[in-house]
Amino acid sequence: MPQRLLRTDHRADDMIHTTAIVYPGANIAPDVEIGPYAVIGPHVEIGPGCRIGPHTVITGHTRIGANNRIYQFASLGEIPQDKKYSGEVTRLEIGDNNTIREFCTFNCGTAQDAGVTRVGSNNWIMAYVHLAHDCQIGSHTVFANNAQLAGHVRVGDYAILGGFTVVHQFCHIGAHSITAMGTIVLQDIPPFVTASGNSARPYGVNIEGLKRRGFGPATITKIKRAYKTLYKAGHTLDQAKRELARQVGDCPEVRVLLDFLTSSARGIIR
Repeated sequence: MPQRLLRTDHRADDMIHTTAIVYPGANIAPDVEIGPYAVIGPHVEIGPGCRIGPHTVITGHTRIGANNRIYQFASLGEIPQDKKYSGEVTRLEIGDNNTIREFCTFNCGTAQDAGVTRVGSNNWIMAYVHLAHDCQIGSHTVFANNAQLAGHVRVGDYAILGGFTVVHQFCHIGAHSITAMGTIVLQDIPPFVTASGNSARPYGVNIEGLKRRGFGPATITKIKRAYKTLYKAGHTLDQAKRELARQVGDCPEVRVLLDFLTSSARGIIR
């Protein structure tokens, strides 16, 4: 049975509100704040410096790192919304320094994939975002309100999803890419690309984002040239990949783009 307040010798009782329910077995760092009416399941691990908002439910085999701010009414670690799921032990893993706003829902993984949904560190995840089973999210991403990811989606570091972006299962969103509000993603978005529309189409390089992250003018020029090779030169995808291989030289960013194209399973937006 759950208990209203987890009391051990190594934590301050006033860090957990008296109306919160923390199940025996939960591993909670001594300085974690847990708000009113929150529910923390028996297989949950929460690292130091975290703040858990009122009415939040954290369940399943969920591990949360340090210094995360989780706002009210979030649901983390619930079973997958997948009819094939039949009670297997799967996990949700969240890194450090993430902001997870109101009403976000992150599900655990499934046995059909790696068995774990992962969220990296330093992500800014706004209200009503849904991460379905087996999603793999990098670090330093921004998900605006109501971004919705189906199962098995991968999102690279520093990617930004605009509000109400919807991503089809198994799609891959490349690092440093950005989507406009209301974008419907049915195929992979390569790194550095700006995408918009239903369904998503490419609209250039995410130049402002690259500048903010310290990319120099010479590197941005090479990325822009690679984008033109991929989208503006009239090449087939195979022809573009051969030309990009010649452009790699001393620009690792072009190598990142080429590797992404080579590994794409769903095809890229065109």
